[in-house]
Amino acid sequence: MGSLGAILKHPVDIYPLLKLKMAAKHAEKQIPPEPHWAFCYSMLCRVSRSFALVIQQLDTELRNAVCIFYLVLRALDTVEDDTSIPTDVKVPILIAFHRHIYDHDWHFSCGTKEYKVLMDQFHNVSNAFLELGKGYQEAIEDITKRMGAGMAKFILKEVESIDDYDEYCHYVAGLVGLGLSKLFHASGLEDLAPDSLSNSMGLFLQKTNIIRDYLEDINEIPKSRMFWPREIWSKYVNKLEDLKYEENSVKAVQCLNDMVTNALIHMDDCLKYLSELRDPAIFRFCAIPQIMAIGTLALCHNNVNVFRGVVKMRRGMTNL
Repeated sequence: MGSLGAILKHPVDIYPLLKLKMAAKHAEKQIPPEPHWAFCYSMLCRVSRSFALVIQQLDTELRNAVCIFYLVLRALDTVEDDTSIPTDVKVPILIAFHRHIYDHDWHFSCGTKEYKVLMDQFHNVSNAFLELGKGYQEAIEDITKRMGAGMAKFILKEVESIDDYDEYCHYVAGLVGLGLSKLFHASGLEDLAPDSLSNSMGLFLQKTNIIRDYLEDINEIPKSRMFWPREIWSKYVNKLEDLKYEENSVKAVQCLNDMVTNALIHMDDCLKYLSELRDPAIFRFCAIPQIMAIGTLALCHNNVNVFRGVVKMRRGMTNL
């Protein structure tokens, strides 16, 4: 919820933060009692920065499907992110992950902290997945298969061009948008949105995160992979890490604004997607992350602090 001092500096945030806390308490009461479902919802809150609360406000059947979809993709992402896994081990796991979700006993030890718990006890996720309706299972399997193949492709491929950037973001986030649209449709609550709009919903969020997390990613040890496209940053510096140095501040901000402009290309599609939703809970689920992304980009634009520390919206601002 943020420290008391931070909240008192912004008293306008108090009411929205109380609303968030009350909504979280209400959501906790709706968690199914079965151990595997309890594990899934507990894990959702531990591995999700912002999606757990909005997921838990969906109607029960759809909420369960989206929860499992998120955890399956989070587990897949944990495999991709673990730099200690040799490529010849990692690639087959990524490619076959869509089959592992049907296996009651499958698990794979990787990741750290809560992500390691998720992977060590992945059988709980599989058991919950197998209780979902067929339409939900097919949508989750399809997206997991496509995402795993895309992640495997980019393990050995650098993001050089803007086309590479869009393709990478499609695999790790655009497909999430497609999958969610399939789940909304399977629930009977929404028409199936066009793939182009669903893809843009994911790309806009992913590009915002890539921009915001520059400093955290560039300083990560062991070295994290970077996904700022060379086609953009090479116009301003010789090496991507040069953007963080004070002597390059002017060029860094120019590059940052170039990246923000690229992300904003997807805004029209996002607004069109939102405008065509009918269910209020699904609208909130989709709109809140988009609003947070718009606010985050607004904070990042022309802001050299992206290269100095953390730039993010106050949590109270997200529910005003």
